[in-house]
Amino acid sequence: MDSNGNENETQVGSTTTCGSERKDSRWEYARLPYEQDDLVFDDADLTWGDVARATSKHEPEGRVILAEFESFRLLNTYVPNNGWKDEETSFQRRRKWDKRIIEFVVQSSDKPLIWCGDLNVSHEEIDVSHPEFFSAAKLNGYVPPNQEDCGQPGFTGAERRRFSGILKEGKLVDAYRLLHEEKDMEGGFSWSGNPIGKYRGKRMRIDYFLVSEALKDRIVACEIHGRGIELNGFYGSDHCPVSLTLSQESSGPDPDPDPDPTKAKLSSGLINI
Repeated sequence: MDSNGNENETQVGSTTTCGSERKDSRWEYARLPYEQDDLVFDDADLTWGDVARATSKHEPEGRVILAEFESFRLLNTYVPNNGWKDEETSFQRRRKWDKRIIEFVVQSSDKPLIWCGDLNVSHEEIDVSHPEFFSAAKLNGYVPPNQEDCGQPGFTGAERRRFSGILKEGKLVDAYRLLHEEKDMEGGFSWSGNPIGKYRGKRMRIDYFLVSEALKDRIVACEIHGRGIELNGFYGSDHCPVSLTLSQESSGPDPDPDPDPTKAKLSSGLINI
């Protein structure tokens, strides 16, 4: 909604020309009761870009943006929060989402994929600041009947198991964890709890760049740009930006004697208000 309480309008499509180079930008304003912006901007040659849209209720909420480039696809998603209960808008919804996303990844294996955004899951214990705290988290004392669904949304056993399956079946690589094998208590988390109260200092890595195994050798850097309990680099959000740098695609002898290996740079910055 805007400042006057009106529902956000959907806007898709913009084309600009700079010299002889044509660029397309696509964006979507989500139809949500709060502001949630997921945008894709790029300086490379864009073959086409569009908001992925199907019959599911997820897409009208602006949760899926898919852009296709000459040598890869870029998928930007805001994955539904798991919630705390086995209800249609919580556990059941997330299960359906995970099922659909793995179907998409497997069926789209004809071209390398870069998948980024708020994936709302911390894959391993190394991806949270306080594993015991998150494993034991409850909402108003409620304990789900299935032990695998217990704990903080994003760190339940069920979500982490399904995420492992998505990585394996989709042949995807977690770019950040590939380059950062050790736990970093200062700068290894992309989400931080409220700085006041029991969640102060409790942090999770739930924003990712996942890349197809075919792109693994082109990963130059993947960085999280927020640090510390005081949320430096979070810019007023509970999430901070994450960036990925890939080397240029090799296509035989390079006429440039001094190529820039960081030319292809992508970033995912999510701000929740």
